[in-house]
Amino acid sequence: MQTLLDGYRKFRADTWPEKRRVFEELAEKGQKPKALVLGCVDSRANPGVIFSAGPGELLVARNVANFIPAYGSAAMCYGTAAAVEFGVRVLEIPNILVLGHQKCGGVSALLNGVPDTAQEFVAPWMAAAEEARRRAAEEQDPDRRQLLAEQEVIKLSLANLAGFPWIAERITDGRLRLSGAWFSIYSGTLSLLQEDGSFRDIV
Repeated sequence: MQTLLDGYRKFRADTWPEKRRVFEELAEKGQKPKALVLGCVDSRANPGVIFSAGPGELLVARNVANFIPAYGSAAMCYGTAAAVEFGVRVLEIPNILVLGHQKCGGVSALLNGVPDTAQEFVAPWMAAAEEARRRAAEEQDPDRRQLLAEQEVIKLSLANLAGFPWIAERITDGRLRLSGAWFSIYSGTLSLLQEDGSFRDIV
């Protein structure tokens, strides 16, 4: 807790004086973020840091392995789905980005088995991403298999998002765009999902 309080004091001393008017305007006029980022809870892959985002610029929802189950499925996470619905149907955000990352613990659990201490919620959650595991399973090299599975979870999440009726409608009429990206913790590079299914580094 002391670390959090120290961080708050630094915010008040350094950030608040510079950003005070921005916060006041956001409080008075409300938010209008340009993108919803669906990321992982991993502390090393913070969307606000990666995209140098200021207050009010990004709507962020995070869960284990940045995974979005299919619309109407038993595995649907209402917390994440509610964040998506709020961003798309209320705030009318024009962009959704699914952001995966290197060395994802949730994806590792998907590939290698969930620890005994995380069977209650993590196990059934990651089981819903079985299709991504199957797509990467034939790769023999463990590191390469991990990378492929991380990227396949991104693709599966995007496909599942496109199955939300009100998302599909907005994609069709051009009001909403879905994108995928993968972040390397080690190198700090971001790779964007291309139309051919590959990921290309941003230069």
